[in-house]
Amino acid sequence: MSLSRAKLTQNFPGCPVEATLGFLDGKWKGVILFHLMGGTLRFNELRRKLPAVTQRMLTKQLRELEQSGLVSRTVFPVVPPRVDYALTPLGETLRPVIVALAAWGEENIFCLPEGRRLRAVSADASCAPTAAL
Repeated sequence: MSLSRAKLTQNFPGCPVEATLGFLDGKWKGVILFHLMGGTLRFNELRRKLPAVTQRMLTKQLRELEQSGLVSRTVFPVVPPRVDYALTPLGETLRPVIVALAAWGEENIFCLPEGRRLRAVSADASCAPTAAL
C-alpha cells in the first residue's frame, strides 16, 4: 500500500524548507515582499515597481500572500477605491530572509545585456560571470 505524498514528506528533513518555500512560491511573491519591506504600498504603486507582471498575476499573488497571513490588505471606502498592502507582523519575520536573498543576488548575479549570469567560483576565487539564468 503506497503512502500519500503528504505522509511521505511529514518527517522529511527538508520539510521546514519545503513548507516555507510553499508559502513563497511563485515568481513574484518574494519581489512583492521585498518592495513591501519599504512600507505600505497601493496596488498601482506595486504594479509600477513590477512592470513585467500582469494585473491578474499581481492580484493572484497578493491574494495568496494575504491568505497565508504574510500581507494585509486594507480597503478604503472612497471613490475611486483605494487598497493598501503592507507586511503583517508575520510577514515582517521574513525580512532577514528577503534581505539575505537580496544580498546573495547582489554578490552572485550579474545582469548583463545578454541576460543574467551567476558568478563563477573557481580555485582562484575568480568573480567572472558563468552560466546564463
